[in-house]
Amino acid sequence: MADSLLEGIKQQLEGCTDAVYQSIRVHDHSCMLMYIPSIVDQRSLQDHINSPLQAEANSDSDWSEFLERLDRGSAFAIPYHKAFKISEVVDLLVAGHAVLYIDGLPFLYYFKITQYQKRAVSESQNELVVVGPQEAFIEDIQSNLSLLRHKIKHPDLKTKHYTIGRYTKTDVYVVYIEGLYKPEVLTEIDQKLHNFSIDGILGVSYLSEHLKKNGQTPFPLFQYTERPDSVAASLMEGRIGILQDGTPTALLTPATFFSLLQSSEDYYQSAYAGSWIRIVRIFFSILSTILPSLYVAITTFHPEIIPYNLLITIAAARENIPFSALTEALMMELTFEAIREAGTRIPKPVGQTISIIGGIVIGQAAVQAGIVSAPMVIVVSITGIASYIIPHLELGLTFRLLRFVLLILGGTMGLMGVFAATFIIYGHLTNLKSFGTPYLQPVAPLVLQDWKDTILRVPSPLMKKRSSAYSSGKQRRQAKK
Repeated sequence: MADSLLEGIKQQLEGCTDAVYQSIRVHDHSCMLMYIPSIVDQRSLQDHINSPLQAEANSDSDWSEFLERLDRGSAFAIPYHKAFKISEVVDLLVAGHAVLYIDGLPFLYYFKITQYQKRAVSESQNELVVVGPQEAFIEDIQSNLSLLRHKIKHPDLKTKHYTIGRYTKTDVYVVYIEGLYKPEVLTEIDQKLHNFSIDGILGVSYLSEHLKKNGQTPFPLFQYTERPDSVAASLMEGRIGILQDGTPTALLTPATFFSLLQSSEDYYQSAYAGSWIRIVRIFFSILSTILPSLYVAITTFHPEIIPYNLLITIAAARENIPFSALTEALMMELTFEAIREAGTRIPKPVGQTISIIGGIVIGQAAVQAGIVSAPMVIVVSITGIASYIIPHLELGLTFRLLRFVLLILGGTMGLMGVFAATFIIYGHLTNLKSFGTPYLQPVAPLVLQDWKDTILRVPSPLMKKRSSAYSSGKQRRQAKK
C-alpha cells in the first residue's frame, strides 16, 4: 500500500523535473522527503525537517519510539499533518508543502513551509492621498491579511477561506466584521463561491463578473481598492471584502454609485475641505459624460440657446471646418482615447512625452490645419481632464463609454436625444441593486439620515449611525468608531 502510494505520486509528477525526492535512512528504514525547491522555505526545510531527521538517524532511539513521537506530533518543531490520498499529496506538493514518506506507513506527513517570491509592501499607485496611510496591498494574500489585521485588531474580524480554480487553486478570503454586515449578503456570496466552477482565476475581475447578479449593466457592482485602510473603513461600515491571492486589489460589496465617487482623501481632510472636494468631483464626473454631447446638440440643433457674442465666436471658429460638429467631436474623442491608451501601455518615462505631444502639439496642429475648431479642442480637453477626477477606474470606463452614446444621440437628435438617454440611464440606475442594496441609495430611495456622508461629509462626531445601505436593524444603531 505504501509503495503504491509513493509510485502513484511519482507517476502524477512525471515531467516535473524540478521536484526533489530526497532519500533518508532512519533506523534501517527508508524514508523519502519530497518537495519543489522553488516554492518552499529552504531554511525551514533544513532546520526543522532535514536536521531532525539526520539527528534521528544518528540517535540511539529505536524505530518504534520514533514512530510514537511522530504520532504524538513531537518529532518536529513545526506543525505537520497526515495525508492519505495520492491526489491530496500531489496538490500539497505543487502548493509548496514538503511531504515525508515513511516505509511501511499507509499515509504521508506533510509540512506547510510554502514560500513564494513576492515584492515588498509599497505605496499605492492608483489611489494616491496626500495625508493618510501610504501602504497598499501586494500579490501575497497572507501579507494582505496581515495589513488588514494591523488596521482592525478585534476578534470580530472574521475570514472565510475558499479555493477556486481547477488549475490555479487560488486562495480567496471573504472578510467581514461579525455583527455589522447584512447576513443575506454573506449568504449569497458564500453560495456563489461554493458553486464557482472555472479553470482558473488570475484577478479579482474574474470573481466580480461571476458574482454579479445582473450582468447586463455597464456599471460596476463592486468597488475595487488597493488600500488596506479603505477596506478596513468599509468593513466597519458593514460591508464585506473579498481578497484574492495573486492580485493587489480587493473587492468591496455592496457598492453604491456614491461610494464609487468617494475617496480615502475625503476622510483625511477637514469636513469642509472633504465636502468641497466631493462636490467638485461629482460635478465634473457628470460634466465629463454630458459636456461633448451638449456642445454638439446645441451647436447643431439649438444655436438660439447660445448668447449672441459667444455664438459669433463659435461660428467664426467653425467657418472653414469641413466636418460636422458630431464628426469633429467623434474624431477628437477617439484621438483622446488613443492617446490615453498609449500613455497607459508605453513605459512611464515616455508616457509624459506622449501626453504632452498628444495634448498640445496634435491639438494645436489640428486647429491650424482647419480639421477641428478651437472650441471643440477646449470641450474635449475639459472632458478628458474631468474624466481623471473619478476615483474608481471601472466607473470611469463606464462614463467614457456612455459619453460616446450620448454624443451620437446629441449629434443626431439634439437635446431631446441627450435628455431621453439621460432619463433612461437614471431609470436603469434606480432599478439597479448591488447584493440587494439600491445603487442610488440614499438618493433613490431617499434616506435622509445617510446624506451625512454622501454628497457632503459632515464632521465625524456627527456621524453616529452606520449607513442603512450596508447594515440594518440593530447594527445601524451602533455608533461609528
